[in-house]
Amino acid sequence: MHIVLIEPEIHTNTGNIGRLSLATGSHLHLIKPFGFELTDARLKRAGLDYWQHIKLSIYENVDDFFDKNKDRDMAFLSSHGTKDYTEIPYNSDTMLVFGKESKGLSKEITDRFKEHLYKIPQYSKHIRSINLANAVAVITYEGLRQLRM
Repeated sequence: MHIVLIEPEIHTNTGNIGRLSLATGSHLHLIKPFGFELTDARLKRAGLDYWQHIKLSIYENVDDFFDKNKDRDMAFLSSHGTKDYTEIPYNSDTMLVFGKESKGLSKEITDRFKEHLYKIPQYSKHIRSINLANAVAVITYEGLRQLRM
């Protein structure tokens, strides 16, 4: 599978997601601008010494990503999704697309891909969303579970 982070802002989330991508055999795609430098020691510390082994692609912006991946299967994760993440039609090449920590996916993206928009249910009205690294873990491992059935 492929984990896509659009404009990630927090180095430790990205480091943890990098570690997760390696553990799950997933390819990590990072879309600029970032809220940190890829050379940040805190990013590498969160991913421990595994960062050099991660399958990584970097894109200059969202348009660059969509131009290079226009024919790929994608699932977009948002708290505004209407379908549950367990309904994602996972395959080994699915691109799981996540927005930035502060705002999630842009309205332009959620409007453009509303038929491919999924959510993780939340059972409290007191939060807007769950932590990005946690969300990526839930979605990625659900995909692996479904693919192994």
